[in-house]
Amino acid sequence: MEQKGLDFGPGAEKPGPRRRTWTVSQLTDRLQGVLETEFFDVWVEGEVSNLTTPASGHWYFSLKDANAQVRAVVWKTAARLIKFRPKDGMKVLVRGAVRVYPPKGEYQIAVEVVEPLGKGSLQQAFEELKAKLEAEGLFARERKRPLPMLPRRIAVLTSPTGAVIQDILRVVQRRYSNLEIAIYPARVQGPEATPEIVRGIRAVNRVGGFDVLIVARGGGSLEDLWPFNEELVARALADSKIPTISAVGHETDFTIADFVADVRAPTPSAAAELVVGAKDELCARVDALQRRAEAALRLRLARVRARVSALTQHRVFEAERGRLRNQAQRVDDLGRRSQAGLRRRLERARERERRAGERLEAFRWDRQIAERRARVQARTDRLSTLVRQRTTARASRLAALAGKLDSLSPLAVLSRGYALVWDGSGRLLRDAAAAQTGDVLRIRLESGALAARVTGKEEP
Repeated sequence: MEQKGLDFGPGAEKPGPRRRTWTVSQLTDRLQGVLETEFFDVWVEGEVSNLTTPASGHWYFSLKDANAQVRAVVWKTAARLIKFRPKDGMKVLVRGAVRVYPPKGEYQIAVEVVEPLGKGSLQQAFEELKAKLEAEGLFARERKRPLPMLPRRIAVLTSPTGAVIQDILRVVQRRYSNLEIAIYPARVQGPEATPEIVRGIRAVNRVGGFDVLIVARGGGSLEDLWPFNEELVARALADSKIPTISAVGHETDFTIADFVADVRAPTPSAAAELVVGAKDELCARVDALQRRAEAALRLRLARVRARVSALTQHRVFEAERGRLRNQAQRVDDLGRRSQAGLRRRLERARERERRAGERLEAFRWDRQIAERRARVQARTDRLSTLVRQRTTARASRLAALAGKLDSLSPLAVLSRGYALVWDGSGRLLRDAAAAQTGDVLRIRLESGALAARVTGKEEP
């Protein structure tokens, strides 16, 4: 079909194809879809650096080699299932999915599995053999045989030169010195250890007459304990007609032999204690059985968690889980920013406090109070002086007035020899003619008074 267009004429420039413009969010979403779809399950090895573990429980670090590095995150749900915590500078092998963190436009690996580099293959082999033997029923509780309460003869398969046999003999000698012990020497480490352990288990069964067989060695790395993770050793233990105890490594070490044997002892010394337990120690054996039950429960819980984890990896939940993880990472970013802001505010508050202390020191309340007290004392002294001066002046004036009053007082006249005379009716006599002969008069002198009667009158 012929398509007709507009004729722009000679020399006219034809329009080019329309440009597509992306927003940052659109471009990030597109890249996120491509990366998370293409790299949803990858194994990456590298060196750990810049490891941080905030209070949220997530782990953040970088994986690097000589030429590049990539960010990695272990969410809290995955961190609980990892048996060790990596450190800066450690070389590891991680498994996870590539994720994009849109707020920063960065990609990172959401890690689910972390293994020390060089041990991942052994761990994988351990898990595969464990699953195989468990499916065959070699770990089933129904096939586990109880240990005899009072054994008479026990066989110990271990290295005759190590400290393990000495620990076992010391425990037996202390608790049950009459017990007969047969030692079958065998290598317990290295490439020749596996066939020697298998031959020893079969030889003890051929000889017969033993009540318990202890397979023991001390602690070590996963490579050191590997002979006890071999299928030949596991099947030899399963075929043993004698009840078996696996006492390999320390309490935290688990081997295939531990799951196949009738009893697992956390240490070789504990294995000897289990074998020679006296009647008064039945309670201790009950505690040991309880620990076994708890170990089985933990194993079952681990399997259930693994199933739940597998279900949560379904793609139906992937988009929502990605958003939740982005939000969790954003919360961590905001938490770091808020902590930095709080530190700055605290520093400013401390600076204000320091300046206020300097101003307070310059003000010196004790000096101000001393100055105020001095001014009050000066004013008090001045007031006392004024009071004394006014009191003296008033006293002088009072004395002058009293002198004038005394000079005007009739009593002062009496002191000069005069007297006051009153008639019988109490009238003051000023004239002798006012008194009659026979009148009774009262005379007041300067000191005292007299009563007199008029007997006659004298001529003036």
